[in-house]
Amino acid sequence: MIGAILFLTIAMGIGRFSFTSVLPFLRESENLSVQTGSVIAAGNYIGYLVGAFAAGWIVKYQKSILGLNVFLCILSVFFMGVTDQVSMWFSLRIVSGITGGIIFVLTSSMLMDYLAKYQLGKWSGYTFSGIGLGIAISGLVVPLFVSYGNWRIAYFGLTAIAAFCMVITFILWRNLRAEPHIKSPKSDKVLRGFMVWLTIAYGLEGLGYIITGTFLVDLVHSIPSIQQYAGFSWVIVGLGAIPSAPLWIWLMTTYKPTTILSIAYIIQIVAVILPVLTTNIWSVLLSALLFGSTFVGLVAMSTSYGRQLSPKKSASVVSILTTSYAVGQIIGPIAAGMLVKQYGSYNAALVLASIIILFALILLRVGLLFQKSPTTQAVESTSLE
Repeated sequence: MIGAILFLTIAMGIGRFSFTSVLPFLRESENLSVQTGSVIAAGNYIGYLVGAFAAGWIVKYQKSILGLNVFLCILSVFFMGVTDQVSMWFSLRIVSGITGGIIFVLTSSMLMDYLAKYQLGKWSGYTFSGIGLGIAISGLVVPLFVSYGNWRIAYFGLTAIAAFCMVITFILWRNLRAEPHIKSPKSDKVLRGFMVWLTIAYGLEGLGYIITGTFLVDLVHSIPSIQQYAGFSWVIVGLGAIPSAPLWIWLMTTYKPTTILSIAYIIQIVAVILPVLTTNIWSVLLSALLFGSTFVGLVAMSTSYGRQLSPKKSASVVSILTTSYAVGQIIGPIAAGMLVKQYGSYNAALVLASIIILFALILLRVGLLFQKSPTTQAVESTSLE
């Protein structure tokens, strides 16, 4: 469990989301526009799409492939601090995305299979705490590292932290054996019934949440009256995210899963739109807290619920959901960058994000109404394994 948390800390919290903390300093130092920043960010999400899709085809040697991708992910973080070329940053973000997608899918599916084997499925949410832990770490240390040098020092420091997490996990997992995935019959389709609606809604969630997930720190940094709280806002996101996954998973085991999913979507809509309505420090920090407490929870709940719909195909379920999520994440930052250029602020981008997440919620409810299969009914009436 600890190893899985640390791997997601590396891949997601540092490999992916540390860019959010570094972006304002990078833009300021290198005179980058929001649009250029959004393109660099999109590189990670393009890579994540490739990695998530590829991971669904990995049926053996998972542990070795996972270890290799963790190493390559850390290297991509290091070289972000070495180069000063936009094309290289974009390429490195693609590498980070590919490795991150593979790490996320393999780590999640391996652990969910292990926990399900021992009837411990409700503990799966703790794995996703690694995302929040990495976010909190990056939000805390990036401004500190920058104060001792510049954004390059921040990337070198993050590399050291990620390498430490990797070594600890390799030690903890030295005797772990991953079971090869057995391919199910072709007739055993994953993408059917309510899973179709869940996948589309999850893709829209990826499109909506990533706008805040990419630009929150830069947004706060752009407001003079609260600029000094930019890094702290990302720490709050991480602190909200750390306990959120196990809490939401517990709620899913206690109450109707799709009802809990819907509540999380509603809270996230509030979190995303709040900085548009008011920009005082308390509302921004509340937005950060609500955002952190829902986006990781929605990842954990969606993958856990999807696995319940197809319990024998964990890797395929996580891969399909993560691929849909990744498609949305590619579009989100680019669209946000265009809107910021057009209107001169992040408000239009945040309004768009909240509308998209609302549409995801509507699709989820409509899908539940029209695609109620026996499998879905069984999952709705029982707790997660």
